[in-house]
Amino acid sequence: MRAAKLRTMAERAFKWSALTTAGRFALQLVAQVVLARLLGPSNYGVYGIGMVVLTFASFLSGNAFSYSLMLKKEVDEDDVRFAFTWQTIAAALSSIALFALSEPLSGFFGDPRVEPMLQWMAVACLLLGLQGPVNCLLSRELNFRALGLIQLGSYAAGYLMVGVPLAMRGFEAQALAAACVVQAGVSLAATFAVRPHSIKPLFRHATSAETFDTGRTVFFTNIVNWLLTNVDRIVIGRMLSTHAVGLYNVAYNFASIPYVLLINSLQPTFLAAGARLQDDLRQLGQAWLTMLACVLVFLVPAAVLMSMLAGDLVLVLYGQAWSEAGWVMAVLFLCLPAWSCLGLSTPVLWNPRRKHLEAMLQLPLLAAALPLWWLLAPLGIRAVVIASAFLILARSAIVVVAVLRALDLTWRDLAPFMLRGVALGAFCGVAVLLGRQLVSPLGHPLATLIIEGCTGFGALLALAIARPQVLGPEARGVLSRLIPAFAPRWATPEARP
Repeated sequence: MRAAKLRTMAERAFKWSALTTAGRFALQLVAQVVLARLLGPSNYGVYGIGMVVLTFASFLSGNAFSYSLMLKKEVDEDDVRFAFTWQTIAAALSSIALFALSEPLSGFFGDPRVEPMLQWMAVACLLLGLQGPVNCLLSRELNFRALGLIQLGSYAAGYLMVGVPLAMRGFEAQALAAACVVQAGVSLAATFAVRPHSIKPLFRHATSAETFDTGRTVFFTNIVNWLLTNVDRIVIGRMLSTHAVGLYNVAYNFASIPYVLLINSLQPTFLAAGARLQDDLRQLGQAWLTMLACVLVFLVPAAVLMSMLAGDLVLVLYGQAWSEAGWVMAVLFLCLPAWSCLGLSTPVLWNPRRKHLEAMLQLPLLAAALPLWWLLAPLGIRAVVIASAFLILARSAIVVVAVLRALDLTWRDLAPFMLRGVALGAFCGVAVLLGRQLVSPLGHPLATLIIEGCTGFGALLALAIARPQVLGPEARGVLSRLIPAFAPRWATPEARP
């Protein structure tokens, strides 16, 4: 009964999370395209450097204290007060440090525009730090309706209502910085309005030792993940130019949108539910396998399709000035399945007995990646993205193996989903190539994009309707529960009402 109730709550949370994340994806797409066209690669590169530094500062600002709330089986008001107190202190110190270091960091990247960008980001760092505990509480309570709507509204307020008008008035990179600060401020106000909690300081608590222990692990893990995810852009900014950072950042951000859409929908839900299933490895293992089955069945063909369309997609959306980003985007799209498997596997490792594994397993990769990026950067962003792609694949493989062992599973449990995904990806690739033969005489990016996209997606949809068994029982079962209209034909026998 407990497992069934939890599944119902998780599915409801997932629906809201997926819906609001899809809405944010649409907003981000519109805002990113408009701002990229208005500002160009160089200004976007300055913003990209600012966001990389902001992410690092956010880790220093005490997010680990908030994250500890997600991992507790039970949370009381003192837990929240303690986490908020120390996160506020850490956020204030991080913001001050970021402001003070803005000038030397600007010199490191060789662009004076970086200094005011980082000063703006110092303000955003403080605002984001203050809302950390309440965001974790909303996620813990599976209230993704409120959390998602807040994210939608704050993004629209920041980037569409502030960023775009400022960019149109010639404020260049500072338009993006102001948008980031406004988004953080609106989000802070809204989260406290929806889920207020006491802000009375509490410096010591009965579970202080446990919280600090979790905090240290989260902090260390976040730093390792930040280095593995962001050093490529730091190296590009240092050794190439902000123009190259802009190209790379736009390609990276666009290619990661499906990943972010999926992870923001599933990972918080799975993390919150997993905290309640810490001692039930069978249920946890089944939930994990179901998620990975869906990822591999749906994302592998989607990754192949988007990779083959990337070049024309960049030309249509961003224009000729961004054409070099198309190749980078194509490579990163192929990493989507591995990216997603990584993101959905790490919550399993955050069982109290295994919470150190995520960072420790990836340290050897970090040691190899840092000099590799530095050596390859002079060859251009294509060399860097190839190294980054191999790194994503290696990280995913290592973490998935660790999860299989933790859940007492083997590759045999995962192999059918992998083979099914590869087969569907190959089918989609052949369909796109056939469509390409039809449009090659036209030579127009928009026509190519539409016809090839419709050919690839249409072929997959037709196959799924005609032979739904190719999706596998796990994927069909999830689709049938989330979209009842599919149930009569696609549901597995155990999933039908």
